[in-house]
Amino acid sequence: MAKTDNNDIKAAEQLKEGFGRIKSEIGKVIVGQDDVIEKLLIAILARGHCLLIGVPGLAKTLLISTLAEILELKFSRIQFTPDLMPSDITGTDILEKSASTGEREFRFIRGPIFANIVLADEINRTPPKTQAALLQAMQEYNVTAGNRTYDLEKPFFVLATQNPIELEGTYPLPEAQLDRFMFNIYITYPSQEEESEIVKKTTSSYVGETEKVLGAEEILSLQQLVRKVPVSDKVVDYAVGIARATRPDNTSHDYIKQWVTWGAGPRASQYLILGAKTRCLLYGRHTPSIEDVNEVAESVLRHRIVTSFNAEAEGITATDIISKIIENS
Repeated sequence: MAKTDNNDIKAAEQLKEGFGRIKSEIGKVIVGQDDVIEKLLIAILARGHCLLIGVPGLAKTLLISTLAEILELKFSRIQFTPDLMPSDITGTDILEKSASTGEREFRFIRGPIFANIVLADEINRTPPKTQAALLQAMQEYNVTAGNRTYDLEKPFFVLATQNPIELEGTYPLPEAQLDRFMFNIYITYPSQEEESEIVKKTTSSYVGETEKVLGAEEILSLQQLVRKVPVSDKVVDYAVGIARATRPDNTSHDYIKQWVTWGAGPRASQYLILGAKTRCLLYGRHTPSIEDVNEVAESVLRHRIVTSFNAEAEGITATDIISKIIENS
């Protein structure tokens, strides 16, 4: 790896081996979902967060808790509901009597956000004020209560889920808040073969026992390693070109002007490169290619494109637009 020492090269080789082991260990509990697992690991190593879209019953919670177990990280699940308050997530000060002085004093009780991997289940079921408390913590990596600021544990990764079926009584995330998520991942139904295997495992006495592959300190080191990965100007220009092509004011493509109301911002370009850097390491390469950018493009751009009325009338989705941009790049 250019501009890196032997320790970095060794760490990159260990990451490739570790990626295979992580998939193998998760496979003891979860059937299929290889692409989802890859995207989750990329986001963790790139210091990003994920928004996962999928119907109930696809083992989202089990997948995340299993991943946390394999990476030996503290896992927390928050079920978002309409009556959830910001303090229910971040924590709150309580007034109690000191055992040593006998005086009353405030003590901060940490909320469930103080974990390494936080599953925010059905984030669109809670009001914007509570959503904002989570999203601020995602951005700042700390929580403020009273006049004090508390740092969150690192590594820190949030995976928020949304149910695409039930929209009544929900509070959709605005585009500015969606932009804070690195990936928007769609989790689909399993194939017939995979579903048969799921049924066999879950209706028997089988219990998958996983082993630790990486730890918190190793993940923090790998996050630093990702930042050191060299990337050519050609790949950077390609990633920036894809992001800019989604913007009606920055493109010459008539279909973008017709189908897109608002395109992806500069954060998309950053995440395209970070995702490509991480992916190349997972597959044992020392610098990302255009193929790596293309592989993460859909997950990075899908939630950053606001389609127009014309697109909706023609049945054109953000995914269709991304595919067309890549095809024309």
